[in-house]
Amino acid sequence: MEETKKSTGIYWLLFFLSTAVFIYLCMYHGDLLSAAIPFVCFFLVKALDII
Repeated sequence: MEETKKSTGIYWLLFFLSTAVFIYLCMYHGDLLSAAIPFVCFFLVKALDII
């Protein structure tokens, strides 16, 4: 079977963007912090091509 290489560039971009939002929420809106954690984790896992 041939395995094609997946492009993960968009997921790295979304991971860094969601990390920036996470840091912003840490600094200014601590009560909304738990809303950003799933996005950071999901995009990291997709960028590393684990799922």
